[in-house]
Amino acid sequence: MLMREKKLIVLTGPSGVGLKDIVADVLQGRDDIGTVLPVTSRKMKEGERDGVGFYFYDLDGWNEMKEAGDLLESTELAGNDYGTSRRLVMQQLKTGKHVLLSVEPERAEQVKSNMPEAFCFYVEPFDPEVLRMRYASSARNSFELTARMALAAEQRERSGYSDMRIDSGDPTAAVETIRCRIDSL
Repeated sequence: MLMREKKLIVLTGPSGVGLKDIVADVLQGRDDIGTVLPVTSRKMKEGERDGVGFYFYDLDGWNEMKEAGDLLESTELAGNDYGTSRRLVMQQLKTGKHVLLSVEPERAEQVKSNMPEAFCFYVEPFDPEVLRMRYASSARNSFELTARMALAAEQRERSGYSDMRIDSGDPTAAVETIRCRIDSL
């Protein structure tokens, strides 16, 4: 029996769409899907260990990874760099497992650009009003609410890189659709 090549699977969508729960449910009971830890240039905090939560690199190590083309995606947050290592993804794929990566839409777009064979799901709300209500419950003011809604709309508009759209209106159905598609890859 010929074994199919395993894939990097990317799940993305606007904040508030329920992606964290969908990812957990997709992974539940699946030993054929692995994950990779993110890499970062930030210093370890007290109690943290390399390889638990993150792989930590100093700036020289980070720049070497970047120059070598090892970063499938990266972003800066509060002066620190975060990303996904191509080498770590490839190591996991070689074990015979798909790799599941959940990142923000801008980062998913980078992954798809740097690894076109990755399969990208864009999870979106069945109704933008649901996002507005979720954002409104945590927004500090109307400006923040408007900004978050505008960002979600922009992310959706720019999501043409995705291979499949998933409606999060019925999370159980969304998970089943994702699992079935992964099984067919």
